[in-house]
Amino acid sequence: MEQDKNNKMPKFSMSWIYAIVIIGLLAVYMMGGDAIGGSASRESTYYDFKAFVNKGYASKVVINKDESTLKMYVKPEHIRDVFHTGTDQTGKEPYVVVEFGSIDKVETFLEDETKAGKFTGELSYENTKNNPLINLLITMAPIIIIVALWLFLMRRMGGGSGGAGGVFNVGKSKAKMYEKGGEINVTFKDVAGQVGAKQEVQEIVEFLKNPRKYTDLGGKIPKGALLVGPPGTGKTLLAKAVAGEAGVPFFSMSGSDFVEMFVGVGASRVRDLFRQAKEKSPCIIFIDEIDAVGRARSKNPSMGGNDERENTLNALLTEMDGFGTNSGVIILAATNRADMLDSALLRAGRFDRQIHVDLPDLNERKAIFKVHLRPVKTDPSVDVDMLARQTPGFSGADIANVCNEAALIAARHDKEFVEKQDFLDAVDRIIGGLEKKTKVMTANERRTIALHEAGHATISWFLEHANPLVKVSIVPRGRALGAAWYMPEERQITTKEEMLDEMCATLGGRAAEELFTGHISTGAMNDLERVTKSAYGMIAYAGMSERLPNICYYNNNEYNFQKPYSETTAKVMDDEVLKMINEQYDRAKALLTEHKEGHNRLAELLLEREVIFAEDVEHIFGKRPWVSRSQEIMEEEEGTAEEENSDSEPVAATEGNSSENVPSSETSKAEE
Repeated sequence: MEQDKNNKMPKFSMSWIYAIVIIGLLAVYMMGGDAIGGSASRESTYYDFKAFVNKGYASKVVINKDESTLKMYVKPEHIRDVFHTGTDQTGKEPYVVVEFGSIDKVETFLEDETKAGKFTGELSYENTKNNPLINLLITMAPIIIIVALWLFLMRRMGGGSGGAGGVFNVGKSKAKMYEKGGEINVTFKDVAGQVGAKQEVQEIVEFLKNPRKYTDLGGKIPKGALLVGPPGTGKTLLAKAVAGEAGVPFFSMSGSDFVEMFVGVGASRVRDLFRQAKEKSPCIIFIDEIDAVGRARSKNPSMGGNDERENTLNALLTEMDGFGTNSGVIILAATNRADMLDSALLRAGRFDRQIHVDLPDLNERKAIFKVHLRPVKTDPSVDVDMLARQTPGFSGADIANVCNEAALIAARHDKEFVEKQDFLDAVDRIIGGLEKKTKVMTANERRTIALHEAGHATISWFLEHANPLVKVSIVPRGRALGAAWYMPEERQITTKEEMLDEMCATLGGRAAEELFTGHISTGAMNDLERVTKSAYGMIAYAGMSERLPNICYYNNNEYNFQKPYSETTAKVMDDEVLKMINEQYDRAKALLTEHKEGHNRLAELLLEREVIFAEDVEHIFGKRPWVSRSQEIMEEEEGTAEEENSDSEPVAATEGNSSENVPSSETSKAEE
C-alpha cells in the first residue's frame, strides 16, 4: 500500500524549478525589490511629511518623478517616533512613502528647511526604469528568449521528447505502425476493380500468413513490390487493404518523411525503420510516394552526386538487400513516376515485382461506382451502367468525386434523393467546370461559338474513327466558352488513321469559323494546342511520318539537356507537322462544305437551345454512317445476355470487354 501511495506522487521535473523561480521573481517585483534588504516602509500624508522634516526626523529624501512620490528615510534615533517600534522590526533604513502634487513645492520646502537647519540630509531623484530588478529582467530577456526558442525547437525535432535530449531523436523513424484490429479497417472487399493488382497483393499477404507453403518447395518470399499507376487509381488504398488483411505489423510512411534539413538524417531514419521492422518480423513496410527519395542518381558529379537525397537512397538500397533471406519483411511502395526511379532500386532482389494499377475500364468503373454509391441516397432512375459509360478515363478518386459532387448538387436543390441528372451535371462540372450562364457575350460571339461547336459535331459525325458524340453545349464552363462531349473508346493501341480522324475533328471548329464567318478567332487555341502536341507525338515518338518513318526520338533521361536529333531533323519534323495539320484542316473544310446546310441547321439549333444531344444531330444528318467498335460489342453482349438470362435488363448487358458505349436515344431524352 505504501508503494502504491508513493507511485501516485507527482514526479519531480524541471518545470517545478521554473515555476518556483518565476513566483519568487514576481514576489520580489510586487514588493518593490526592497524585501531583500529587510527595511520597513509606511505610507503617510504630505502634511505629516512636512512635520517630520520640520522636526529633523529625515536623513535623506528620494523623489520619484514618474510616480509623483517621494521616500523620506528616517534617522535611526527617530525611528520609534515615526514607526512606534524599534530598529529590530523596521531595519536600519526605514522610510515613509508620500504622494505629492507639485515637485516644485517639495523642492522649495526642502530648501527652506535646509536654510533653517531642520533638514541636513541630501535630496536625490530616482526613475522607475532604474529599478535593478527591471534592469536585470531587461538584460536577461534576450537570453531567456533564445533558450526558450532552442528548447522548443529541440522538442519539435525530437518528436515531442522533453528537454534538450530531443535532438538525439531526430534520426528516429517517423513510420506509423498498425497492428491487427487497429485503426485501419480497410479490407480487400472495400477495393473495387483492379482484379489483377488485388490478386498479386493478396498473394503477398498469403506469403506472410503461410510462408512454409512456398519455402518448403525451395521458393523465396519476394522482398518488395512496387505499385505503379496514375494518381487516384487506388495504390495507397491497396496498401491499406494489405494492412487490414495481413494480421502482421504494418509500418507506413511517406517518402518525404525521410527528408530533413539536417545532413544524414534520412539515412539514419532508413536504418531505424528497418531495425524496427526486423524486431517485429514478419511485417510489411509501406513507403508512399517513394520517388521523393528513389529518383535516379545523377551520373554527373557536378549535379550534386553526394547530396542528402542520394545518401538516403544509398541507405535504402543497402537495407533492402541487406536483411537475410525469408526474414519476413516485405516492402511495398507506391509511385506514379516509375520512370524516374533509380534502376538499382527496381532490380530483382529489391523490388521483385511491379504491380501496375491502371485506370479502371468499364466494368471496373461500375464496381467502383457501386462502392461509392453505398452511402448516397440515390433515386431508382440512377443507372450505374450509364454512369460508367459516361466517365471514360476517370480514376477511382475521380469517381468518388463524381458521387460526392452529385450529392452536393442534389442538396443544393433541396432534393430528398440524388437523381440521374445530378450525376450527369456532376460529370459535366468536373470535366468542363462550373456553368457561367451570366457571362455577357454579344450576338456575334454567340454565333461564332455555335458555328465552332457545330463544326466539331459535324466533322466527328462523318468520320469513321472519331469518338461518338454525346452532346454539344455553348454554355460557358470554366474558361471554355463552349464544349462538345464525346464518348471516347478505350483503345489498347491507336492507329494512324484513328489519330488523323481525331485531329480532323478537333480542327473542325476553326475550319467552321473560317468558312462561315470569314474570319478566325482565339477560341480555337485549346484545339490547336492539342492538335500540335498530337502531331509532334506521331512524328517524333510514334514514327508515323513519311519522311521520318519508324524512328522514335523519345528520351527519358532527365539530365540530358540536348535533343536526341540534329537541327536538320528538327526542321524536317516541323515541316512534317505543318503538312499533317494542314492536310487535316483542308479535309475538315471539305467535309463542312459538303454538309453546309446541316451544319447551319445544327448551329441555329444550338443558338436556340444552347445544349443539343446526339439524337438531335441524328435528326439533322441521319443515322451515323459509321458504327463504333463499342456499339458493335454492346449489341453482341446484349444479344448474348438475352439468350443466357431472359430476366436481365437490356441495359445491364453491357458488361463485357468494351470500354465505352454510346448512350441510347432514351438516355439522351432523359438528359434533355
